Amino acid sequence: MILKNKVVFITGGSRGLGKQISIEMSKAGAKVFLTYKNQKNFANKVVSEIKSFGGVAKSMAMDVCDRKNVKKTILTCVKHFKKIDILVNNAGINKPNDFDKVKDKDWSEIMDVNLKGVFICSQEALPFLIKNRGGSIVNIGSVSGQYGGPRTPHYAASKAGLISLSQVIARYSAKYNIRCNTLAAGLILSEMAKKSMKSASVKEAAKKIMLGRLGNPKEIASVAVFLASDQSSYITAQTINVNGGLYF
Repeated sequence: MILKNKVVFITGGSRGLGKQISIEMSKAGAKVFLTYKNQKNFANKVVSEIKSFGGVAKSMAMDVCDRKNVKKTILTCVKHFKKIDILVNNAGINKPNDFDKVKDKDWSEIMDVNLKGVFICSQEALPFLIKNRGGSIVNIGSVSGQYGGPRTPHYAASKAGLISLSQVIARYSAKYNIRCNTLAAGLILSEMAKKSMKSASVKEAAKKIMLGRLGNPKEIASVAVFLASDQSSYITAQTINVNGGLYF
């Protein structure tokens, strides 16, 4: 129960990695406020699962690119749970394609969700973390931001930018006892990974994983819990690679 009495605000918490992070945060003792874009039914199922083992959770629709919506949702969380200790910026999208086939609108959409969304959510949550005299921000990144794709130029660029943004946030917020780190996930058994694995270049990359297998969401979520907790109290501005040895 290393997150006992903590309140976690998680974006994109209804499916995939976000779902597992929500569940593991709750099992570690945290009260979970998870957001979703459209999948209300999935979000309700996550909340029900958390409550089934005695956890506390609430969900709400939110568009990470809409500042007014983000502000309103964060205020709702604070009103409901009285505070925010941990922010997990997990919401993200990907549209795999070759570099010469990426369209302007796809580039803009991915940058808005994966990078601008983190910027907005972090800005709006920080005052409450500051008021709380400390906390942790965990940004869910990707090996693509380090490895260079191989078939996701816009996604890779957004995740590379996320590493820098995390460092900037860490520098700014350190004086408030707030830490910020990036968790760079490798090829994980998720819906997003299943789609990308259809690509020959991604299949080739998977062969380079030292541990010889794809990761599972729980292996990402457990590291997110660690970074959110006081057990990582001297870790900030870092990129923690959880990729089975694919990139180092």
